[in-house]
Amino acid sequence: MEPSFWENRWREGQIGWHQQSINLHLQQFWPEIAAPQGGVVFVPLCGKSLDMAWLAGQGHRVLGVELSRQAAQDFFAEQGLHPEVTPQGGVTRFEAGEIAILQGDFFALTPADLIGVTAVFDRAALIALPPEMRTRYAAHMATLTPPGTVTLLVGLDYPQSEQPGPPFSVPTSEVVALFGANFEVTPLHEIDLLTETPRYRERGLSRIVEHVSVLRRR
Repeated sequence: MEPSFWENRWREGQIGWHQQSINLHLQQFWPEIAAPQGGVVFVPLCGKSLDMAWLAGQGHRVLGVELSRQAAQDFFAEQGLHPEVTPQGGVTRFEAGEIAILQGDFFALTPADLIGVTAVFDRAALIALPPEMRTRYAAHMATLTPPGTVTLLVGLDYPQSEQPGPPFSVPTSEVVALFGANFEVTPLHEIDLLTETPRYRERGLSRIVEHVSVLRRR
C-alpha cells in the first residue's frame, strides 16, 4: 500500500474511517490504562482524530503521527489552534498546546521521537494496514516503545473475503501473534457490530466484531 493511496484519499475527502465523535471504547476503557497525567500518549496514524483532543482534556500530552499533511493541518484548524510547524529529523512537527502531530512516515520514526511516551491509543492504525505491513508495524512499535508502555488497541474481526480493506480484519488471535513476543496482550471487550450497526449487514457482511485489547510492553 503506497503513501499516495492515503494522500489521495485525504485530498479527495474520502475519509470514511474518520469518526465525528470521541471513540466510545476510549472513553470506557481508558481509565484501565492508568496512564500518568502529564505523560505523553502516542496516537499512530492519527488522521485528524477528535480522540487526541479528548486525551489532551484528560491531562495528557498527545503525540500523533500522520502521513498526510492535509490531515495534520485540518486537525489544528478544526480545533481552532494555530500550530508551530518545525522540521524534526525526517518528519515535520505541528504543535499547539498539549498536542503535537509528526507529519511523515510512521516507519521513519525513531525512539528519540517518542521520548516521554507512556501510553498508546490505536483505533485505526493496525486495521488500516495490509498483512505484510502489520508485521512491520508490530515490530516497529516494539522498537519505539519502552518497557511498561501500555496500549489500548481497537480492532475488527470479519470475513476478509466479504469486504476488501481498509479497514482490514485483524482478529484478536492475530493481535496476539503479532505482538505477543514483545507485549503482554489482554483482551478486554468485544461487540457485535452486525447487531449494533445495520449498515454492515447492508454491505453484505455475515459477521463483524469490534474488539478491544490492552498491550503492555515487556
